[in-house]
Amino acid sequence: MDLDLLVIGSGPAGQRAAIQAAKLGKRVGVVDRRNKVGGNSVHTGTIPSKTLREAVLEAVAGRPLDIADPTKAEARERAAVDFLTDRTARVVAQETAVVREQFRRNDVGLIFGDACFEDANTVVVRDDDSTHHVDAEHIILAVGTSPARPKDVEFDDRTVIDSDGILKLEKRVPHTMTVVGAGVIGVEYASMFGALGTKVTVVDQRERILSFLDGEIGEALQYLLRRQNVTFRFGEKVSAVELRDGRGVLTHLASGKNIPSETVLYATGRQGSTAALNLERAGLEADARGRVPIDDEYRTPVAHIFAVGDVAGPPALAATAMEQGRLASLHAFGEPASELPELVPTGVYSIPEIAMVGPTEEELTERAVPYVPGVARWSELARGLMTGDEDGMLKLLVSTEDRSLLGVHVIGTGATDLVHIGQALMGGGQSIDFLVQAVFNYPTFAESYKVAALDAINRIRLGA
Repeated sequence: MDLDLLVIGSGPAGQRAAIQAAKLGKRVGVVDRRNKVGGNSVHTGTIPSKTLREAVLEAVAGRPLDIADPTKAEARERAAVDFLTDRTARVVAQETAVVREQFRRNDVGLIFGDACFEDANTVVVRDDDSTHHVDAEHIILAVGTSPARPKDVEFDDRTVIDSDGILKLEKRVPHTMTVVGAGVIGVEYASMFGALGTKVTVVDQRERILSFLDGEIGEALQYLLRRQNVTFRFGEKVSAVELRDGRGVLTHLASGKNIPSETVLYATGRQGSTAALNLERAGLEADARGRVPIDDEYRTPVAHIFAVGDVAGPPALAATAMEQGRLASLHAFGEPASELPELVPTGVYSIPEIAMVGPTEEELTERAVPYVPGVARWSELARGLMTGDEDGMLKLLVSTEDRSLLGVHVIGTGATDLVHIGQALMGGGQSIDFLVQAVFNYPTFAESYKVAALDAINRIRLGA
């Protein structure tokens, strides 16, 4: 065999899988396209979208409140778009360099090109002017996903786009945009463009956004998005999208309504990037969404082939993908390996951002678990007043039986960082008495944990 392990895909899951195997002293190679080192996460997904969000926040904070001269407004708009795209391109280039350096330091070989199976142990890698046959004892599929494109929609990557094409928009912020899909990606981009002043209409067949959120948090997000130029059309299905010869797009709804806009962004799910792998030659088959079935050790039905990250299905988070890749390498070589922990936080990088760990109020109610909420609002925190974010809140769900922390739900500045305090507390089995007794830096958003814990204890004392 040429290699002990061949990893197909260099995204977060593939990186961790390859480096873990290299740390075990194995001969490891990673296949990806020359311009895709770091995977979708670096080039079209997590890194550029979150960088764009940070750049939007900076641009919004720094722009003048009013410009009467339209020529100056156009110049400002072009400068803002240049700032957004340049900032994102710079971070993507830096992150790509970091990934390459990590592979180099750990003696992980990079093989450039498109991969497909010749048989269960042999992968053919084709670049522009070369073809390589690579034999490996173990193979890990970490190819990720790409945006799902309905067959009846004409994508031109300028006016009708998916999330991969969001940074390819012309050098201006669209004045109007229709977002099809109120999932995580759709909500994140709707909030970003809404913050930039675009009038955004979000269309979805469901009756609310992000149904996995705690109900109160979800309602707060919808309210705040409506306040920043976002309109929702729930219970609606898109029947057709019509390009109008330089006059934008007309989105036709099954109900008979039409939505005109300059741009349509489709965010209706993602498809596993397995179509070109010739899985059948390795004895594998993907499901209708391009995902490969796995067992508890991330093994596919072919025991020496593993699948990790988005291509293996939910939860489809970059953070969990990293750990899946590491664990799959350990399993492949018979090393001790734990299971993916149950306490995995979820973050939504909208404006405002949201994070959660543990069950929602609705889930606890359905399971008849006795609890009380403890709430801290940013409007009551000195740090919230200082930053101008008075809309945020932290909600703790606390057991009335033993004061253990059951769930944490945050909306507002710092949410995706703050949630880890609650995650650590839940994982360590501590009661909220720890939060009451703790001393937090002041002024910080972290002190919201103490405020919320005191609120919960008062509710328990009053029998609420």
